[in-house]
Amino acid sequence: MDSFRKINKVWKSKPTIEGAGVHLKRAFGNSQVPLFDPFLLLDDFHSNYPPFYLKGFPWHPHRGIETITYVIHGRVEHGDSMGNKGVIESGDVQWMTAGSGIIHQEMPRGDDEGLMWGFQLWANLPASHKMMDPRYRGITANEIPEAVLKGDVRVKVICGRVNGVQGPVQDVIVDPEYLDVTVPPETTFTHPVKRGYTAFAYVVDGEGYFDPERNAFAHEVVGVNYFDMKRECACTAESLVLYGDGDAVVITTQDRPVRFILVSGQPIGEPVAWYGPIVMNSQEELEVAFEEYQKGTFIKHK
Repeated sequence: MDSFRKINKVWKSKPTIEGAGVHLKRAFGNSQVPLFDPFLLLDDFHSNYPPFYLKGFPWHPHRGIETITYVIHGRVEHGDSMGNKGVIESGDVQWMTAGSGIIHQEMPRGDDEGLMWGFQLWANLPASHKMMDPRYRGITANEIPEAVLKGDVRVKVICGRVNGVQGPVQDVIVDPEYLDVTVPPETTFTHPVKRGYTAFAYVVDGEGYFDPERNAFAHEVVGVNYFDMKRECACTAESLVLYGDGDAVVITTQDRPVRFILVSGQPIGEPVAWYGPIVMNSQEELEVAFEEYQKGTFIKHK
């Protein structure tokens, strides 16, 4: 490997309200375009207070993107205009390609103790695939393989490949990797990432060092209080780490474990016209999409 990736920026996710009143933390979104190209948004919905999530995300449209929902606690009821209907349980993933247009709903229900915790990632589609046929892939927890690496590092491989273990989601346009990684204390995890690809990590729990030099402050730290960054540059829960370019990421731990989501993908490098749930390449395309939605001609699939 030629070079390890260093931290470009660090954020703390920020509270916001979406859908019909769902309280969540936004790691990144519209204001960060195009830093995360081909990714558009990452939301962390984590609450043990049902009134903060039960109203959910009632029927709404999407066009031009893929939405990836990963539930780690609780369950989400869903339905869509293609006729898919069911429940995303703990550990399950819903990978939905909206393409030319889909209308769906996602209604968080929590677990038996009222805990709801999951993540939604939006991935952009290039102009050549914005109007592709929509598709839905529901992946259950037992379909997601786990790679066990040196030092008992454990990686749930949703999309991509780790140590010969292939994730169940394949044939995605932007060639993404989506990994759920747990690193025990006093352990190092090194993972190759294709040069030129965008890569970021979002800390779910614990504490880790995401720069091989343990020196995030040589780079730009956004919205993070220095005193929240314990010992050198440890990143804690709800921290979003955006990497610079290189051939691999290196994450180390000290006396605490860390769990994080690691995502990478090939940038698209095209204009982004984004309003609400629709992401196209131009304002004109956005206007067409919303006009079709109003007229009832939005759905193109059978």
